[in-house]
Amino acid sequence: MEFDNIECVSSSDGLNEDEIHRHPNPHHGHHHQFSTSKPHSGTNNSNGVNNIVGATGITPATSVHELLECPVCTNSMYPPIHQCQNGHTLCSTCKVRVHNQCPTCRSELGDIRCLALEKVAESLELPCKYCSLGCPEIFPYYSKLKHEAICNFRPYNCPYAGSECSVVGDIPFLVTHLRDDHKVDMHTGSTFNHRYVKSNPREVENATWMLTVFHSFGQYFCLHFEAFQLGMAPVYMAFLRFMGDEAEARNYNYSLEVGANGRKLTWEGTPRSIRDSHRKVRDSHDGLIIQRNMALFFSGGDRKELKLRVTGRVWKEQQNPDASPCIQNFS
Repeated sequence: MEFDNIECVSSSDGLNEDEIHRHPNPHHGHHHQFSTSKPHSGTNNSNGVNNIVGATGITPATSVHELLECPVCTNSMYPPIHQCQNGHTLCSTCKVRVHNQCPTCRSELGDIRCLALEKVAESLELPCKYCSLGCPEIFPYYSKLKHEAICNFRPYNCPYAGSECSVVGDIPFLVTHLRDDHKVDMHTGSTFNHRYVKSNPREVENATWMLTVFHSFGQYFCLHFEAFQLGMAPVYMAFLRFMGDEAEARNYNYSLEVGANGRKLTWEGTPRSIRDSHRKVRDSHDGLIIQRNMALFFSGGDRKELKLRVTGRVWKEQQNPDASPCIQNFS
């Protein structure tokens, strides 16, 4: 859910502050899905798999790989692999889904294991399914799935927090997607200065302000600002996510500051990778958390309108930040 009437004013690295009225993003048109094709390259095998040749001339490794594809869910099958009395196979998960009836010939499945196919699978070595994205690794069949779940070359989920976006892709693809489809603010520089405005801050529900993307040190960072209930207390939270893997994210630090009237709150930490969803980061409280009463105190005036200014900076781990880690206001 996004707020209906939110003003988000941004400036970065000396840019003039322009007031931008933010409204909920309508559902944009179709998103271009990032897709990868299955690897179809043969691999060396010393266990006789190369003697299996398909009638269509498909390479042996690919032919056997297709035999190991469940006809129901199309995922690779792992033990126990089941078969009907006519030899049609399917995975154990789908055996339950089809109510013990073969989806090919409709005969009863029973509890027949296809031990021969399980043995063939043990002899296979296949490339990671993300080989087209740069992964050079080759794994035994039964180790491949575990690797692919944590492969550094696997696509990233869209980091946009305002909706459940299903688009996945590499970082350049997602940056373009965020700019063109979600219309997010894009800035260049290692410092930022944001003002968040809400006309009726007493109505705090789980909500998200517009995402902002910063390009700094040749990398991309996502600045999030959200409102939610922490127990019974309404709070606001700001945090940074790194568009890359966790190991790369540890090369950077960031600081956030909010304050007024001679008081301030500061936060310093390492940005989380977008491998972690914004909800996971938020629920772990890994960022600058501001109680609503404190946020209204910082807003000044009669405390009936939220006018919260968040400033901050990003720096590389080996660099020493300034004595005062947060930037001066660019107002």
